Amino acid sequence: MLESNLILENEQILLRPITKRDFSSLMLLAKDSDLWRYFTFDLSVDSEFEEWANPALDGQRLQFLIWDKKLNQAVGSTALGNYAPRDERIEIGWTWLGRQFHGLGINQAMKLLMLEYCFETLKLKRVEFKTDVLNIPARRALLRLGALEEGVLRSHTLLTHGRRRDTIYYSVLESEWKGISAEI
Repeated sequence: MLESNLILENEQILLRPITKRDFSSLMLLAKDSDLWRYFTFDLSVDSEFEEWANPALDGQRLQFLIWDKKLNQAVGSTALGNYAPRDERIEIGWTWLGRQFHGLGINQAMKLLMLEYCFETLKLKRVEFKTDVLNIPARRALLRLGALEEGVLRSHTLLTHGRRRDTIYYSVLESEWKGISAEI
């Protein structure tokens, strides 16, 4: 089981579990309905935001608030989920940033921080990521991170507005992390 009060931090980013107190600031960042084209919920809608957050509050995944220390503000959210201790793997996902924080290197810094925790603290063998096959920016970001594309699950997940996505999987293995971390 993951620590429910886990805090991860580097020079740029602080990740801490979200609480209901964070909803107002996150909901302000989520108001751009165009952000949710590739997402399972439209977080610009208050009821969908709460539905998205409930599994995190219930402990089904460890959902973090992303705090940018240089900007001194919340910039989005990400999570660790689908943890399989026996199989020594976990998924990093449920990630989003407010529109104004795209392209600032926050996503890369946050994911590297999480990968470091997964491989160096949890001693996992595999970290998974998944996204919409149509989400080219997310796919490019995962490749820049050093994740390898694995394959597509067709008609895998229901997205906002009733579209079914083809989900593309990526992963980083323990042996690959050593090369990624050496470049940091």
